Amino acid sequence: MKNDVKVHEVSSAVLKGRREFLKISGITLAGTGLMLAGCSSNDDEGGSSSSQLPGVRNGKFDLGGGDLGVLTYAYALEQLEADFYTRVVNNASFTSTFNAEEQQVLTDLYNHEVIHREFFKAAISGALSSAGQDVNAHLLPSLAFDYGTLNFGNRMQVLATSKALEDTGVAAYNGAGYIITNPDYLVIAGKIVSVEARHASAIRSLINPNSKDFAGDDVVSATNGLDQARKPSVIIGEVVALDFIQTQFTAQYLP
Repeated sequence: MKNDVKVHEVSSAVLKGRREFLKISGITLAGTGLMLAGCSSNDDEGGSSSSQLPGVRNGKFDLGGGDLGVLTYAYALEQLEADFYTRVVNNASFTSTFNAEEQQVLTDLYNHEVIHREFFKAAISGALSSAGQDVNAHLLPSLAFDYGTLNFGNRMQVLATSKALEDTGVAAYNGAGYIITNPDYLVIAGKIVSVEARHASAIRSLINPNSKDFAGDDVVSATNGLDQARKPSVIIGEVVALDFIQTQFTAQYLP
């Protein structure tokens, strides 16, 4: 059984400022970007053997391997980003901490990341369902988060954390692309990483306006002009080190 993924190209438009840059690059439920319309599965289990499906192993949820493992890995990262921005925009001091432009940018990022999270949840559920698998047994549950001493009323702390999460997200998608075998999934990943890169650029510009930091040498190679790419095991180690995710999980089938 095959469910189609509908990918809609973003129409051309004149970009006016950081918010327009984000708005035109956003992934939305209808119109531009990606439309949630199920998930394509060209094989019986979304590119993952039954022995490597996501699910609980030895008391902990394992992200699994193959295409579904990569999708679940991305879903975990998007849960973190969506939760972070949800707390940012709902903080009592949001409007007093950030100026109007910053509020618009952060609100756009919040909307994008929530859509990304829900997209992956629907995509994984669709692939599992079409393969006759138990969605509840193989879908990563909602993760728990704790940001410790992070002060959501402190502009620089929030922007620095946002920068770290967005830079990590770009490197994560770039580093996992080669694992994906389903071309539909690869197209989706390419679309989303382009949005994540715009997020990273916008946040860097808020931190250091009118500078070259939006595409700094620390994330974009001065030799080939490409963003960094890091394997899932490296990214997971970096995310775990942040100590934001409180739900334990493993990734024994991802490189």
